[in-house]
Amino acid sequence: MIDGLDDLPGTLAGIDGDDPIILMAPGPDIFVDVPPRVSLTLTGHTHGGQVRFLGYAPLVPSRYGNRYAYGHIIEHDRHMIVSGGLGLSNLPVRIGSPPEVVAVDIG
Repeated sequence: MIDGLDDLPGTLAGIDGDDPIILMAPGPDIFVDVPPRVSLTLTGHTHGGQVRFLGYAPLVPSRYGNRYAYGHIIEHDRHMIVSGGLGLSNLPVRIGSPPEVVAVDIG
């Protein structure tokens, strides 16, 4: 997500009713601003850190580092799933973070 181009309040203002909301965003950094009204946020962009040692990634393309690098994150009763995805960023290598396609069952 490019800083300044997202409009989370404007997007959510267009939703009527009390139905659950699933938000898809290109990167996890938006999660700190997501209100409790959003049931689930789905995102990627971090490639799971791309290189991970014992669950830690030394370099993650997020201003929050490993906090939002990968997996199912729960904060303040809000849920986000960050996929490791299939691609690569600057380094043409993946260690400890295999490519993945995530299937989310909603029931």
